[in-house]
Amino acid sequence: MPLGLLALALGGFGIGLTEFVIMGLLPEVAGDFGVTEATAGHLISGYALAVAVGGVVLTAAAGRFDRKRVLMGLLVLFIAGNALSALAPTYDVMLAGRIVAALCHGAFFGIGAVVAADLVAPGKRAGAIAMMFTGLTLANVLGVPMGTFIGQQFGWRSTFWVITAIGVAALIGIATLVPASAGRGATGGLRTELRAFRSPQVWFSIAITILGFGGMFGAFTYIAYTLTEVGGFASTTVPWLLVLFGAGLVLGNTLGGRAADRALTATLVTTLVALTAVLVVFASTADSKPATVVSLVLMGAFGFATVPGFQMRIMNHAAAAPTMASGANIAAFNVGNALGAWLGGLAIAAGLGFTAPIWIGAGVTAAGLLVLLIATAVERRSTTSRLEAGREVPIAA
Repeated sequence: MPLGLLALALGGFGIGLTEFVIMGLLPEVAGDFGVTEATAGHLISGYALAVAVGGVVLTAAAGRFDRKRVLMGLLVLFIAGNALSALAPTYDVMLAGRIVAALCHGAFFGIGAVVAADLVAPGKRAGAIAMMFTGLTLANVLGVPMGTFIGQQFGWRSTFWVITAIGVAALIGIATLVPASAGRGATGGLRTELRAFRSPQVWFSIAITILGFGGMFGAFTYIAYTLTEVGGFASTTVPWLLVLFGAGLVLGNTLGGRAADRALTATLVTTLVALTAVLVVFASTADSKPATVVSLVLMGAFGFATVPGFQMRIMNHAAAAPTMASGANIAAFNVGNALGAWLGGLAIAAGLGFTAPIWIGAGVTAAGLLVLLIATAVERRSTTSRLEAGREVPIAA
């Protein structure tokens, strides 16, 4: 395994930690700045919006530059944002620090996926992308509990100093371990990158990502309420149950990447079918503790097994200019997160109960599967038409 992948994974770990650890530290942050928890929650939503914007805008702006150097520049931005958060004298400065750090998120994963794929042989590209995303999944399983513990013991600012240090280590790792050749191939600029969006399959890929991942995230957003109000679990057990979910993420990410390298479309169809089925079973048996534990692990596994394949699909269909499309797909993940959470919130507000987001998640995921099947049929029809056109023999006048 190329050591450069470990450096990319470390960067992914730090970025994932920045995104998720704030959830466990909101009470401390809100108390320190004297704001309500609802106001403190903007540190989460503001981050998500900045990820979506940065994933497109910064990727587009960086189009003419060497990819390795761009990744290093993004990590400098990440380090500055987290240092600003750690030093923030007011809530507004803290929010600004979160936004600065978030701007690098989408572009890092989008460009990093292209660099990771360049580090390995063509038949191992999805696995390399999965390796980079392993850092993100480990941030859920190990980083968030660790970061929350550090923040509770030594103050929430200490957590952001630790994340800043991780960013510095990732920057050094990419500078020394990612070969210059993997960073070459800077695009011809924004116009060249935008040509990739002329392909209907690129837009299909974005829609598949939004729906396929949004369904799982919508179910996960309100999972604590489902576990306590429906499943009957004590609130003190929720963090441990989320560790099981995170373990499923790691497993699914790894196996999904390997499977996508062997058969991309078949892997995506299989995982989306399985994820839809798991969500239906989860919603139907959420009052059973043993069934809920199994469903949590499987939801994480099949939900994140799609991620390397989603990223590989859009890169394949934007092969001539993959950087912008890759960044747009990272933004699509966050749009899916927002969509799933919004639909689930509407269902709860309508009095449909805490299993409603899971039912809705199953429907949204099934819609993603339908779009994938339509996209595959369109692609095959287009390929057949091109082959038939190529076999036509002109008749001499």
